[in-house]
Amino acid sequence: MAIVVNLDVMMAKRKKNLTELANEVDITLANLSVLKNSKAKAVRFSTLEAICKALDCQPGDILEYVPDEE
Repeated sequence: MAIVVNLDVMMAKRKKNLTELANEVDITLANLSVLKNSKAKAVRFSTLEAICKALDCQPGDILEYVPDEE
C-alpha cells in the first residue's frame, strides 16, 4: 500500500478516542474505524477537513505516502 493512514497516531497525540472523534466529525464509528485501520479505498475532502479540524492538524499528519518496495 502506498498511502498509510496515521490517524491512530494523531488521535493518541490529541488524547481522543474513536467515539469522541466520530461524534465531532459526524461520521459513523464503523467508517472511521475503516479509515483508521487503512482499509478505506477513498476519503472525501470534507471528511478529511473535519478530521483535521477536530484534531488540529494538517492532512499530511494523517496521510503519508510510502513507496512500494520492488
